[in-house]
Amino acid sequence: MKLALILLFVFLRLVSGFLSEVIKSTSTSEAFERSSLKMKDLSIFDEEAYEADRLSKDQKAMDEMKEKSEAEFASLRTPWKWIIRKRIWDMMEEKNIARFPRPVHHRIPNFVGAEAAANRLSSLKEFEMAKCVKVNPDTPQRPVRHAVLESGKTLLTPQPRLRTGFFSTLQIESVKSKDSNIRVKDCTNSKGVVKFGTPITLNDECTVDLVVVGSTAVCPNTGARVGKGEGFAELEWGILSLQGNLDAETTLVVTTVHDEQVVSDIPPGKLTKHDVPVDIIVTPTRVIRVPNRAPKPSGVFWDLLSPQKLAQIRVLRQLKKEIEEKDNILLPSGPDETLPPTASRGKSDKKNKMDKSRRKSDRGIHSGRKSSRNASVDNDGKQ
Repeated sequence: MKLALILLFVFLRLVSGFLSEVIKSTSTSEAFERSSLKMKDLSIFDEEAYEADRLSKDQKAMDEMKEKSEAEFASLRTPWKWIIRKRIWDMMEEKNIARFPRPVHHRIPNFVGAEAAANRLSSLKEFEMAKCVKVNPDTPQRPVRHAVLESGKTLLTPQPRLRTGFFSTLQIESVKSKDSNIRVKDCTNSKGVVKFGTPITLNDECTVDLVVVGSTAVCPNTGARVGKGEGFAELEWGILSLQGNLDAETTLVVTTVHDEQVVSDIPPGKLTKHDVPVDIIVTPTRVIRVPNRAPKPSGVFWDLLSPQKLAQIRVLRQLKKEIEEKDNILLPSGPDETLPPTASRGKSDKKNKMDKSRRKSDRGIHSGRKSSRNASVDNDGKQ
């Protein structure tokens, strides 16, 4: 009996081991079969389906980025202008018609042919007749400032962003009387204006015969323009017209731009009351006299001038205080706003600056008011 039990125990152990091996073998076979199927799937990888899925996900990500960007633009007062600005800035960089400083985003963009446009402008009868020409301080209009001084005219140019003061005047004859070695080009950048120019105050008298502005985009039919988004061209026009330094009805406004910056999709119905249209558009290849110019504003629209913008510009605070004290009134204040971004120097900008410095080094080696004050002033903080 005891022997039988022992034999039964051994038999059961043998059966158990056999069954374990069978199960293990089956599992291995199934695993191998699954692995084979996976390899088979890889061998028939659908590249078109994968690429379609990738592009779909990329498009979704770009759409989300666009929505975020548009939401940021919507917080500004004129978001439609930013759509045009970005398109023009991107296009100028892509086509390589932009010039230093780069990237041109958030600037009045410098462009290939700026000198040719300035030369064409200087041949206009309106330019020849003008004695005092107001020109913006941006880089693409530097050749215009050169032409003004070279012609013996008075150049009126604002301090950049009106940060340190109001305007400065320059006359090359007066500058050279102090130092005959000073060249015209030494006086045409911001440093030259500070060094050689004569600062003027709000209450100094001068008469502006012609105004030249920079633009990011401009319409050939209405003269409506889009600047870099900070509104200084409008502010300067508003102050000068308010102080009696120019006649808003008769003073001509000219802009120099690349041909690609002349666009037809600036909606005239959306312009704000402070926007200053141009009378003449000058490109490197042509002169466009605007046939249906939009009306020009006069004065400063305080009801559009935000506290944020006012805080940036000392001369505006001074002007507002003078008016309020003189007329014993409290001028209105505009709504709060998100100020637009300003230009920053990128890698391309720094590279161009280094290249310019290197070229200079190489050359060195080889060569061994007065009018009644208008209580309506304008600027929405955007051009």
